[in-house]
Amino acid sequence: MKKAQIVIGLGFGDEGKGITTDFLASQNPDAIVIRFSGGQQAAHTVMIENEKHVHSSFASGALRGLPSYFTEHCTIHPTFLFNEQEELNSKQGNIELHIHPLAKVTTPFDVWQNRNNARNLEHGTCGKGVGATMKRNESPYKLFAIDLIAPREMLMEKLKGIAYYYGFVEEKEIHDILLPFLDAIDGIDWKINDYTWLNSFNHLIFEGSQGILLDMDHGVFPNVTFANTTSKNAYEICKLLKIENIEMYYVTRTYATRHGSGWMSNEKELHLRNNEEETCTFNEYQKELRVGEVDYNLLNYALKLDAAYVLPTKRNLVVTCLDQMDETFKIEEVKMKFDTILGSYSPYSKDFKKIEIFAE
Repeated sequence: MKKAQIVIGLGFGDEGKGITTDFLASQNPDAIVIRFSGGQQAAHTVMIENEKHVHSSFASGALRGLPSYFTEHCTIHPTFLFNEQEELNSKQGNIELHIHPLAKVTTPFDVWQNRNNARNLEHGTCGKGVGATMKRNESPYKLFAIDLIAPREMLMEKLKGIAYYYGFVEEKEIHDILLPFLDAIDGIDWKINDYTWLNSFNHLIFEGSQGILLDMDHGVFPNVTFANTTSKNAYEICKLLKIENIEMYYVTRTYATRHGSGWMSNEKELHLRNNEEETCTFNEYQKELRVGEVDYNLLNYALKLDAAYVLPTKRNLVVTCLDQMDETFKIEEVKMKFDTILGSYSPYSKDFKKIEIFAE
């Protein structure tokens, strides 16, 4: 029987979806890991022994050797993808990546828009062009993964149209901006496959992006992401593939995090330890990683909300970063019943690296 495991963050992101996905990948080496929202703005960190990789354009099973699949709900940026491909290859990771034909392609012009539009900067952006890509694709100036293997003349006409859409009119400037982008396209062995290709796998691991509280339909607008970060997309794909055996893995830290602007409850300064290698620290667009006490009311809200989208056979809770603070996670405050509750210590901790059961 085919089986699916869906990993979902319960907060504003940075909950530990990468280490959870890697844990599932370690148990299921013949599985494929599927990204079903977001894109190159992800920063899902996995550490195996002394090897560390931040997964953005590849799913978080790649360092462990599993192939990746990006759905139509994702974005890809060929330049970022090529650079990560080279880095992952040097670490002997798996660079096999299959992409749905309708995945949306980010161009250098979308990145420029994200980084230079005052409203984007005010509402929050990673500066990777994801929001601009999704917004542009609501216009006639669309670009999909399938276009990357279309005749080059056709691709160029579409790229020029996107440049004009953003106000770029100088031919030489457009040419210079596109040159490294086109080189990256030529450096990638594109595997464009629709969902029927996934039928060759009996085990599918769906890796979410960001967190439920940033969902475009349920977050506090306008500080949301341009994606459905609930299990909605993953569950629809499972139904399409006629997969009924579905396990949920809901992930939260022992404290709350938010990287970027917008409302956050219980924000306060915390004394954290064993977090020296925190991936999401500071960047010029999102600024510092914000932290606070865990809000159990928000956790319960997120869990009940996601239950409206998925009918799983099993629900699991994963609590990460147990070694970063002294306060005990109060499982009795969480209203949903779980089949299993898992706890993980920091993936960078010198003493703990495995996910271990700490309560049932």
